[in-house]
Amino acid sequence: MTTYIMLLNWTDQGARNLKDSPARLDAAKQALKEMGGEFRAFFMTMGKYDMVVIGEAPDDAVQARFCLQLAMLGNVRTETLKAFPEAAYREIIRSVS
Repeated sequence: MTTYIMLLNWTDQGARNLKDSPARLDAAKQALKEMGGEFRAFFMTMGKYDMVVIGEAPDDAVQARFCLQLAMLGNVRTETLKAFPEAAYREIIRSVS
């Protein structure tokens, strides 16, 4: 599984319906699970982003579909980072010529 770090901000619609946010989070977790992925951690944050999700998906296409489905709902905007664990990082650095 590939790890992704998702940075999320509420849209105006999402902020107006803030009290529904926990139910939307539960639905998002279920949607990713049905796609073969999983939320590993969720944080509400202060600063530039409203929320951070650390999750896993089988591949980039699944993660992209998940983000597009979230976008279509109109409550959040996402920025997704593909994350490389330390072992992969070390291998990548070793192979740099």
